[in-house]
Amino acid sequence: MEFIIITGLSGAGKSNALHALEDIGYYCVDNIPPMLLSTLYTLCETSNDTRMQKVAVVVDIRGGEVFDSLFDQLKTFKEEGKRYKILFLDAKSDILLIRYKETRRKHPLADGINVSTDDAVKLERELLKPVKAHADFVIDTSYMAIKQLKERVTTLFSENAGDSLIVTCMSFGFKYGIPLEADLLFDVRCLPNPYYVKELKQLTGLDEAVREYVLKFDETQKYIEKLLALLDYSVPLYRAEGKSELVIAVGCTGGKHRSVTLARLLNSHFIENGQKSTIHHRDIWKA
Repeated sequence: MEFIIITGLSGAGKSNALHALEDIGYYCVDNIPPMLLSTLYTLCETSNDTRMQKVAVVVDIRGGEVFDSLFDQLKTFKEEGKRYKILFLDAKSDILLIRYKETRRKHPLADGINVSTDDAVKLERELLKPVKAHADFVIDTSYMAIKQLKERVTTLFSENAGDSLIVTCMSFGFKYGIPLEADLLFDVRCLPNPYYVKELKQLTGLDEAVREYVLKFDETQKYIEKLLALLDYSVPLYRAEGKSELVIAVGCTGGKHRSVTLARLLNSHFIENGQKSTIHHRDIWKA
């Protein structure tokens, strides 16, 4: 049985992630009290209904003090050998504040008097640190459209995802911030920049002309050689320790040229060598 626990910061997109899982056949339960997780797990595990063999539940801070029992439930799951995965949704605090302002929704920990929305976001982030530290998958939704989030979730949990390690090759721009979910981060701002070539400035790493420019330099080839050597050695170690997803983030200044080129190269390298891999260009279409 597959049992996915979705949690994370309020406003980060947990409901949208749940909808994505529902679309690919998961039996979904939103905002379940943590103390009922074990009961639900047992009911699904012993059910003859095949729909109950793929289950996804959302647990969030709306449970108040009851949320603390989530840690007790997860400890019990581990002691009893119950198999589960945790999907944690994160987002930058300033982005969450903008989302609350735009939707005019109240944060579940904010009372509008003693606890502001800003304070509530900080408090929730602190409360959830232990959960995030033990999550199998972490997705930073700060710059994701709903469609992109659903595509990412579908990729991670579709039928052919299986139980083995999935590598996500992500390009990003340092000017927009470091991805919160990155496990490994590589800075390629040291490589020749196509941005300063007039005919390449408005293109991206998806264009062959940019790819050829970035890869033609000796320093780029040496960088790639050493990077692939490191990854070919370390990725199997992450797989051996039971990691579900490895997010490899490659960053340049704006996230359009060099980072996109190298993220594509890494993704192709992994696939060619039989490693499950997906790609995400976080900032490629930003102005």
